[in-house]
Amino acid sequence: MEQRTYPWLKHYEEGVPHGLKYPPIPLHRTLEDTAARFPDRPALAFLGHTITYRQLNGLADRFASVLQGLGVGKGDRVAVVLPNCPQFVIGFYGTLKAGGVVVPTNPLYVEREIEHQLRDCWARVVVTLTKFYPTVKKVQPQTAVEHVLVTNIKEYFPAIKRLLFTLVLEAKDGHRVPIEKRPDHHWLGELMKGASATPGPVKVEPSSVALFQYTGGTTGVPKGAVLTHFNLLANTMQTRRWFAQLVEGQEVMLGVIPFFHVYGLTVAMSMAVYAGATMVLLPRFELKEVLEAIKSHRVTLFPGVPTMYVAINNFPQVGHYDLRSISACISGAAPLPVEVQRRFEALTGGRLVEGYGLTEAAPVTHANPIYGLRKEGSIGIPFPDVEARIMDVETGEKELPVGEVGELVIRAPQVMREYWGHPEDTATALRDGWLYTGDMARMDEDGYFFIVDRKKDMILAGGFNIYPREIEEVLYQHPKVKEAVALGVPDAYRGETPKVYVVLKEGEAATEEEVLAYCRQNLAKYKVPTQVEFRQELPKTLVGKVLRRVLKEEEVKQP
Repeated sequence: MEQRTYPWLKHYEEGVPHGLKYPPIPLHRTLEDTAARFPDRPALAFLGHTITYRQLNGLADRFASVLQGLGVGKGDRVAVVLPNCPQFVIGFYGTLKAGGVVVPTNPLYVEREIEHQLRDCWARVVVTLTKFYPTVKKVQPQTAVEHVLVTNIKEYFPAIKRLLFTLVLEAKDGHRVPIEKRPDHHWLGELMKGASATPGPVKVEPSSVALFQYTGGTTGVPKGAVLTHFNLLANTMQTRRWFAQLVEGQEVMLGVIPFFHVYGLTVAMSMAVYAGATMVLLPRFELKEVLEAIKSHRVTLFPGVPTMYVAINNFPQVGHYDLRSISACISGAAPLPVEVQRRFEALTGGRLVEGYGLTEAAPVTHANPIYGLRKEGSIGIPFPDVEARIMDVETGEKELPVGEVGELVIRAPQVMREYWGHPEDTATALRDGWLYTGDMARMDEDGYFFIVDRKKDMILAGGFNIYPREIEEVLYQHPKVKEAVALGVPDAYRGETPKVYVVLKEGEAATEEEVLAYCRQNLAKYKVPTQVEFRQELPKTLVGKVLRRVLKEEEVKQP
């Protein structure tokens, strides 16, 4: 099928809207180029402290020198266990400059989850905050990690705020978090001070691997999607094209969507660097802090997830904050309710559109045009240079006509190389150059795509992908649990929330709180179920497979 054209996309640029020219450069060159174009432009704004693009590039160079001094070479994995803070951005681009591969790791992970990721990717170095250092230290012996670099969240606070933070911390804990005196554990700040401002040369091609981004994929087993410099650069440039009225060197990007997720990494961080925008960094979504940041920094771009926009819409004092600086937002990770879109646009005067993507595509593949035709309930049209088709579910080889529901498949420059260490899963997902998303969708006569059903069984809670198998595996380790199944049930705030159905072993008794407490010990906070239902048995097929469909139908029927 020939790729569709969308004539009204002249709103974006003169000429053909699809067909970008990708320069043959590694991703970190975008930082170097922006530092040359806008050296004194604030790159990062973090709790009152600013770092210019010239300074950011210099800090990334020093970080690269630190890694090289520790023996990190081309292709070595560096795990970044950090929230959104200057050290994440510095560590990301510094690792790329050293020829390394970044492994973004959710700092909210519990020991079991962090250990799996570090072991699976064979990380040689971990960068983390003092807050998460005890967890990293505990799992290190079970991994290939050779060096742990520890930093403090206050490192880039303004002087007065840094002092106050220290006094508060000492009053609370009595002392700063120590690190063990051993040759493989280091204070990052001390290493940076003694590092060379010019790292050694490393030849990094566009085809070189830049990122291991972990995802549950369609099976629920955490796997590393291998993304190259070219993959990430392509999606960054595509995203830049979508923000058609963006003025380079003048925009302000709200960086509250987590950078350890590829959505935040590409759409917020990488695109901001590419366009010379100032990133306002927030480690987590705290509603009043977000509103104050938008007001005080005059934020213009705000990529997020529906729950963020819902929280802003429903805040009783939202009228006390001037949000009219916002011009454009792309919502991802979950369906965007129409009423949420309308209310947010009325509050801000900006444009909020729904997009679609997946980790395996770095991640964005579709979005509604910000300044063109939008369709309610649609994920929009393909990004530049993205081909999308609807294929039959039975064979995956027959393209379906307009209006029919099938599996959404994608061919694009941002599609991953493979799943790290999972050749069978790679062969299932990548076929003849096409990425099979596992999502059921349809396309209308105008070339707009509509998701009919998400990946089988996956729970979309507040922008996070939660795979039932992860929860179930934890519950099956509970000594009182005989059987367990998890699924997503409707939730007014998160969209969906995990609920578990539990069958106890003969003679055992347990409370809902007991089960939830066990989950809290073994799962990241956002994965912990909010409801537990005890049953004598679970609905199953004749061969013993649990009928999730029956459970979901029961939930729908409940008043």
